[in-house]
Formats: sequence, C-alpha cells, structure tokens
Amino acid sequence: MKLLVADDSGLYRTMLKTMMETHGYEVVLAKNGYEAQLILEGEDPPRIAILDCHMPGLGGLELCELIRARQHDYIYTILLSVADQLTDVLKGFELGADDYLCKPFKELELRARVQAGERILRSRDALMESREALEFDASHDPLLRLWNRAAIIDLLSTELSRSKRLQASLSIFFVDLDCFKDVNDSYGHLAGDDVLRRAAEKMSSAVREYDHVGRFGGDEFLVVLPNCAADAAWVVAERVRQHISSDPIVIAPMHVQVSASIGLTQWVPGQEIGDLLYRADVALYRAKQNGRNRVEIESGPGEASSMTQPG
Repeated sequence: MKLLVADDSGLYRTMLKTMMETHGYEVVLAKNGYEAQLILEGEDPPRIAILDCHMPGLGGLELCELIRARQHDYIYTILLSVADQLTDVLKGFELGADDYLCKPFKELELRARVQAGERILRSRDALMESREALEFDASHDPLLRLWNRAAIIDLLSTELSRSKRLQASLSIFFVDLDCFKDVNDSYGHLAGDDVLRRAAEKMSSAVREYDHVGRFGGDEFLVVLPNCAADAAWVVAERVRQHISSDPIVIAPMHVQVSASIGLTQWVPGQEIGDLLYRADVALYRAKQNGRNRVEIESGPGEASSMTQPG
C-alpha cells in the first residue's frame, strides 16, 4: 500500500521512509504541506498519510480538513505532534484526522498504527464494494445484467427532465424479439434464457456509449437515447436490428436465428413519459404488423414512417 509522509524535518522524513519501507510500504515524501496536497490530489494518491501538525504554510491540521473535503477515495490520516501540543491533536480530530502519534515515537507503535489504518481501509473498501453490488442488483435485471424496468423508467424520467430544461432532443425505441415464444417452445426455457442474454449483449454493443438499455419485460427492451433526434436514433435502431438478426445465436449444438422488431419515437415538447412510451409502442406494433424484423417510426399525431424493410 502507498503511504505519504509529510514533514518539514528531513530527519523524520528519512526515518519514517526507512521504517515503512522495511515493512513493505511504498513511501512518498513531501517536505511541506503544499507538496503533500499536490500528491494527495494527483492520480493514484496514497491511501495513508502521516502528517506533521506544524509545517510552514500548510500544516497537517489544514491538510486534514482538505482531505475530508474530498469526494474521492478515503485517505487515512495520522497526525504527528509533540507531547505538549495535544490541543492540536484534538483540533485535528475535529477536522477529520483518524489517529495521532507523539514525537518521538517507537517503530513498533508506528507500525501498529499504520497497520490498524490499513485494516480499516480494507474493511471500508469491502463495505463499499458490497453496497455497490447491492445497488447494482437492485437496479439491474438478474438474468441479463441490463437496467431493470424500474431503473430504465427512472433514467427516462431523468433524461426527459433534462431535455425539457435544455430543450434538447430525446428519442426512445422498443425492441421486441420476433416469435420468441417459438424459441422457448422449440428449445426450452434455458435455451431461451441464453438467447435473451446473447441478444442483450448484441444490443448493448450496438448502441452509443451514453445510451441506456433496459429490459422492459419478457423479451421486450427499452432503449433511451439522450441528445438524439429521430434520424440519428433510427441509425442506432437499425444497427441494433442488424446486430441481432445478422448471425444465428449459437447454443451448442443449435444455431438459433433471431430477429427483432423495433418501434421508435422522438420526444416533442408537451409530451410526458406516458405519451412517449405509447408512441413507441404504437410504432412497435406496426413493425410487427408489417412483417417483423424492421424499424418503424411514430413521428407525430397521425404520422408514421417505416425506414427498414425486412432483412
């Protein structure tokens, strides 16, 4: 683990570096608070910082306050103080310090304090990973690892609010796998799950990096395209259709040919989420009625267009 030592005393810097490197730590040195600040705000900063309370200009106390104002990875801070300056240590704790040592200190005590900090950091990292995993599971479909229905609707709501505020373009489209029931009936539901997974992968690889793809239900998907007018959205939708239908999905020893129908619409001022979803659903229904494996656009009241012939 990388460790920062910030002290204006060259003797203490050298001593701390030797002690910590002996125990396997990668030590970065700073001779004042400004150097320490640059290191801590740079890329891949140390996770543990040993800071002298009193350095010219920017001291350890002020650094503690700056560190706690960060929104990035947690940095465990240990203050170094002399025995008659314990009021500074109390102030340091108020500003966010984690521990302290009085100068002079014993190597074993220093090592124990640093190891305690390392354990706390690892426990914190494990808790953060668990929380992120729970948040992912709560917002993603367990089979396909795409956004689930609630999450994709929330994302659509967020993008719609942004489009209203900025008068930016927004398009959505539904994707429905053609005759998917026949896949389940012919090959079984486990094979059907494999087909869904592979189709979801193809879909995700065909959209733009900042588009949102979610499972709306069953074999139906919703794609939200921020900053995207209908003509550009059609290009994405057509690419999705081609990705899904171009090559059979291999489920050894079977090769399952799958295609998709897509219904697309663009938001216009005055529409709410329900209006947008309804118009995309109308376009999807028309794609099914007109032969499947195609993209249809619902562009406005009483207006419709078909931009893809069966492939």
